[in-house]
Amino acid sequence: MNPQQHRPIAVYGATGHTGQFVVQEAQRRGLPVVAVGRSAARLDEVFAPGVTRRIADLADPTSLEQAFAGCAVVINCAGPFLDTAAPVAQAALRAGCHYIDVTAEQASAQASLADFDAPARAAGKVVIPAAAFYGGLADLLASALARAGTVDEITVAIGLDRWWPTAGTRKTGERNTVPRQVVAHGRLVPLVPSEHVPDWAFAAPLGSQAMVEIPFSEVITIAHHLPVGHIRSLLNRSALQDIRDSGTPPPTATDDSGRSAQRFELMVQLVQGGQTRTAGVRGQDIYAVTAPIVVEVAQRLLAPAYAHSGALAVAQAVDPVDMLRALHGTALEVFGDALPG
Repeated sequence: MNPQQHRPIAVYGATGHTGQFVVQEAQRRGLPVVAVGRSAARLDEVFAPGVTRRIADLADPTSLEQAFAGCAVVINCAGPFLDTAAPVAQAALRAGCHYIDVTAEQASAQASLADFDAPARAAGKVVIPAAAFYGGLADLLASALARAGTVDEITVAIGLDRWWPTAGTRKTGERNTVPRQVVAHGRLVPLVPSEHVPDWAFAAPLGSQAMVEIPFSEVITIAHHLPVGHIRSLLNRSALQDIRDSGTPPPTATDDSGRSAQRFELMVQLVQGGQTRTAGVRGQDIYAVTAPIVVEVAQRLLAPAYAHSGALAVAQAVDPVDMLRALHGTALEVFGDALPG
């Protein structure tokens, strides 16, 4: 029997918008979960008495380590991750936990992969940044499409019918002023925005969308382990306008699970050896869908046979095709060439 399977998952930033979805998803799967936050009053307000709650202050490493004590995995849902990823990951490893976060911030994902590989290997644990809608899904799709050898180019196209940003998303946007990067000629280089980005044809209700080049953490996660000549990431222009408009409201729940009405489609087009392969996912609410992704990853880390360690992109840490199969039909719809047969 694997004792890790009976140790809880700690969710840091549990009272935030995404954190609440993650706690609910762990409960839905029958997994023991610990909700970790800064305020006892806020934790009591959000969670029922049956949910274990612990207090931790980001500025107090001891309180973080104590909050994670006895847990198997820490899922960090509290951005900006430029500020939270390092101290939470350090505390998780000291407490003997795997670490996962949901960052869309390129610089945070890049720093986690660079700085925590050796400490995670020494601890026999994994550190996985960006195991979420941004970063994780495109990495899983690209890895499922790629064959042995160098990939010529990867294009990630993201379409949102609306982007209602959470308070955390707005705070992260204000904090994250680091120049964005793409991959050109096999190297990460600063983004030089193009004025000539072609429209992208999504399925209904999105349809044809005007796009803008704006890379998120998927560029970092994919480039970390796949040899690729060029990677670019596109977002539909109307979604970018939503998030740049200070008057755009936050997401509002439209069903019993708390999801907003937002619809999304994320596509990956991969060119390798003269062949083009395409795959994608469709679903509802980019914040809500992050929960089944990250909890599915956490559950796989608890398997008795799990033996990886180090700082890994999500598609290195888990089998990408098997992971997409597990998500298909429950959390989202997977289409295209990613699922053989």
